[in-house]
Amino acid sequence: MTDTSSASGGSGAQQVDGSVAHNARVWNHWLGGKDNYAVDRQVGDHIAGMFPHIADVARHDRAFLRRAVRYLAGEAGIRQFLDIGTGLPTVDNTHEIAQRVTPDARVVYVDNDPLVLVHARALLTSSPEGVTDYIDADARDPDEILRSAERTLDFTRPIGLMMLGVLNFVLDDDEARRIVRRLMSAVPPGSHLAVTHPTLEMGGEVNVAAMRFWNENAKPPITARTGAEIARFFDGLELLEPGLVACSRWRPEPADVGGEPPLVPQYGALARKP
Repeated sequence: MTDTSSASGGSGAQQVDGSVAHNARVWNHWLGGKDNYAVDRQVGDHIAGMFPHIADVARHDRAFLRRAVRYLAGEAGIRQFLDIGTGLPTVDNTHEIAQRVTPDARVVYVDNDPLVLVHARALLTSSPEGVTDYIDADARDPDEILRSAERTLDFTRPIGLMMLGVLNFVLDDDEARRIVRRLMSAVPPGSHLAVTHPTLEMGGEVNVAAMRFWNENAKPPITARTGAEIARFFDGLELLEPGLVACSRWRPEPADVGGEPPLVPQYGALARKP
């Protein structure tokens, strides 16, 4: 199938609010990007002063994405990806990683930040053999996500569901688990779920004040969860080795770490639907 990229869903009428720091833009700042405003840099730098390892968390979360997608597109044979909570495009987006392994990969991105939508339309292009699409939708509306994604993805074939750093913005535990259950109920056996999520464990205890500052000065609000709480997202699925661990220690590449990877307070795991 030859494609181009497209953007679908949502009204596209939202305006970018440059007066309040927003997660996608602050994350972009921590990754060294330029797609952010002064308020994002101010809040991001203040949080980095309170929690100096936050930029390391951002980089290791991105490295987890690269390793997980390479595994899925390669060894697991996944040819379709649904990436929820896309964030601003940067180096090695999901479609770029997957289509380097398998050029015919079909990737659908989901986000509802208007600035992300603008950049997605411009930058998230596809290989000639594959498809890249973008849905303007909220992670809290899995039914809308699934309806829109059906235009691009074949839900009779396995799908890699990427939920990196997104469930932490769903503050209610029951609602977060309901969202995951709904999405995974719609995909066939052989599909996979990838999750990263911040925690106050593994050295993250010092992040309490920084998270409080974030919730008072930026949006959307965020919550941390314990490893036991995050593990509930994988109920009924088969966790791949090494299980639920710091995202920096999920199948690290020796060339990337030069020894034992650092421990960052961000859990990561990949699981298969049996």
